[in-house]
Amino acid sequence: MEAKVLVVSDGVAAGEREDSSGRSLRGRLASADFVVKDARVIPDGSDSVAGALREMCEDFAGLVLTTGGTGFGPRDLTPEGTLAVLDRLAPGIAEATRAISPKGRLSRAVAGTVGRCLVINLPGSPGGAVECLEAVLDVVPHALALLAGEPTPH
Repeated sequence: MEAKVLVVSDGVAAGEREDSSGRSLRGRLASADFVVKDARVIPDGSDSVAGALREMCEDFAGLVLTTGGTGFGPRDLTPEGTLAVLDRLAPGIAEATRAISPKGRLSRAVAGTVGRCLVINLPGSPGGAVECLEAVLDVVPHALALLAGEPTPH
């Protein structure tokens, strides 16, 4: 299985902060037998997120994770940028990531599909990003198989 990681952070993009959430996600994906094909860092904002997701999903079939920009801060616009490119919503995935901790109720994250990609917004903290990924990682292979049109057991 293949994956891509998009870190959404003004501080990381400006070189003022280290990319700890992206690194944590890449490590967890590798331990789950995903090959991380691309990892990018962009500043916050709906236009930057939408543009990066369009590029990352083009001619790609796999998992695309974003980390950061899902809260209530004025520049936290990852869900808005994601919604601009999604073909279909996957609300159960976003709901599952919110259900794992009390702070999850503050998440505005969304999930859905773009072509044959499954896109999932995750929080910007390294622990929160991995914890939310863990909440849905068990269903990701099945979702990707369905997106690829592969026969799956019912």
